[in-house]
Amino acid sequence: MSSPAASTPVEGPPAAPAPTTQKMSLPALTAMVVGSMIGSGIFMLPRRFSTHTGGFGALIAWTVAGVGMFTLARVFQYLAQRKPDLDAGVYAYAKAGFGNYPGFAAALGYWAGSFIGNVSYFVLIMSTVGLIKQTLAGAGTMIGHGDYDYDEPNSLFGAGDTLSAVLVSSVILWAVHFLILRGVKQATFINTVVTVAKIVPIVLFVLIVVVAGLFVAGAGFRFDTFAANFWGGEGETKSLWGQVSATMGVVLFVFLGVEGASVYSRYAEKREHVGTATVLGFIGVTCLMVLITLLPYGVMPQSALKEVQQPSVAGVLGHVVGPWGVVFIGVGLIVSVLGAYLAWSLIAAEVIWSAARTKDMPAIISRENKHGVPAAALWLTNTGTQVFLISTLFSADALRLMVDLTGAMNLIPLLLVAAYGLKLGVTGETYDVIPKERTGNLILAAVATLYTLFLIYALGLKFLLLGAILYAPGTALYVWARREQKQRVFTSVELGLFLVVVAGAVLGIVFLATGYITL
Repeated sequence: MSSPAASTPVEGPPAAPAPTTQKMSLPALTAMVVGSMIGSGIFMLPRRFSTHTGGFGALIAWTVAGVGMFTLARVFQYLAQRKPDLDAGVYAYAKAGFGNYPGFAAALGYWAGSFIGNVSYFVLIMSTVGLIKQTLAGAGTMIGHGDYDYDEPNSLFGAGDTLSAVLVSSVILWAVHFLILRGVKQATFINTVVTVAKIVPIVLFVLIVVVAGLFVAGAGFRFDTFAANFWGGEGETKSLWGQVSATMGVVLFVFLGVEGASVYSRYAEKREHVGTATVLGFIGVTCLMVLITLLPYGVMPQSALKEVQQPSVAGVLGHVVGPWGVVFIGVGLIVSVLGAYLAWSLIAAEVIWSAARTKDMPAIISRENKHGVPAAALWLTNTGTQVFLISTLFSADALRLMVDLTGAMNLIPLLLVAAYGLKLGVTGETYDVIPKERTGNLILAAVATLYTLFLIYALGLKFLLLGAILYAPGTALYVWARREQKQRVFTSVELGLFLVVVAGAVLGIVFLATGYITL
């Protein structure tokens, strides 16, 4: 990494100059968005949706999510254009709009959500490795067209939450850590290559399912099967509102990363590339995710689809072509998730490093190594990842918990970004230039704000309280930074916000202790 390249310097102590200024082209920025969004989530969609809804509910869910996330992506786009001096988007926008402590909270939540999401990647990777091992070893029997029933459980890696899984994951974690320490330019190049590689199995899945349905009797996508699954009824949730709400957690998870180009805005060759990369990446990945969700409803009955082992895309392809489909998708998933992990490691370190440079986290976190990499931020990020990796040994459903907790930690930062866009529209700030855009941007920001509020409601109280348990002690970093700068720690409003967070943390701990909330 290099020193900030924005038109207005970032506050804080100057960083050690990097040997060269590393710039990212439009394709590289778009690859960052795609690489951040396509990770483990897309491979889990068939089962997660079919557990709650049929084809009709899925269409409504994706319409709601598509409109909501598109407006949020557009808010990122025009904020990048109207506030070119603000780098590390999510954190910087929250601070500029609502003050020091909300800005810190956005940085903390986005950072924590990033490394917790990385834990979910490791869990699914290990589970997939075990699934591939079983398939190659023939540790099961065929039960119908392409369905593979395993005679023995995957005892080595389990559901990605065994001691062996944690140990192997830890080795990968620290190997990537030292790769990034050698320089971000190498890491972003690898991410671009991996992004191209990871799209191949997803696209081939779509083509195989469609072509098999057209030319192979009884295989692939069938309209009669899709029609039978269209109205749902086999899921855990019966009302349409409940069906749509129940899918919002995984939808939020798969959409995380749409802001990836904004976070790396200071490396863009041209500032306008940030918004273009965000929209291009969003549209392309959304189309893939909708296809991955809907096509399986035409392959298997919903009652069977919701029982497919994760990664469920592998199970669906296995149903169409046999066990080799499980292996094919499994290998693609491992490549995909490792690439997404690399992208999110970069993003997480960048956000907390930027917060340290603007004096909202301790100055020690802003330290860079001789390659211009924010080494202290990277060490802190991967230490947090390691701690949560160990915690998976004590969770009943580690993958689901980490996915939903990732979404919960990201909701507050995304809400603050949407609200900042709304604030600019209401006050008219920056609209002395191209004022005709104000009404359209105001509508976009209003919809994005309402959508993020809906997501908070859909996720429910449990994950807000779990998030508060992380936010409350994490505020110690903010107190440290403020005292380091000899600044007043809280304003009266900020103190009130902090007390609300503490109350939520206490309530969450009580609920955990009494079993009202379970992990």
